[in-house]
Amino acid sequence: MITESVVVKGKLKIELFDENGKRKDERLVNNQVVHSGKTLIAARIAGELSAPSHMAIGNANTAVNVSQTTLGYQLGRVAFDTSARTLNTLTYTAIFPGGTGTGAITEAGIFNASSSGNMLCRTNFNVVNKAVTDILLITWQLTIV
Repeated sequence: MITESVVVKGKLKIELFDENGKRKDERLVNNQVVHSGKTLIAARIAGELSAPSHMAIGNANTAVNVSQTTLGYQLGRVAFDTSARTLNTLTYTAIFPGGTGTGAITEAGIFNASSSGNMLCRTNFNVVNKAVTDILLITWQLTIV
């Protein structure tokens, strides 16, 4: 009997810069691919839904759960700056400029729309304090193993 399993693992790098480009904070965090994300992957293979295209950040401390479809409290959402695939790894980057997503950031997610849409994955982390002039760069990798 042949047994196979496909697992999607994600991790992201969070970098916070001041208005002069000086790095203030850096984090490496794992994420959870949620049920709606697995449905999104299957639907993309069938050509039924739009591809992931946006990242969102928020400030809810709700623990990650596979049944979630949104962030707990979204503070900002931006389109990917880059999207690339190398073999079995997808890499997305997004920049949250000054004035976008300001506050005590504790969660992030990937979506396939500029508002609402299907959530692919979500993570939460210790507070990253983004001032109004700060720039937040997130590099998110998803690897299918």
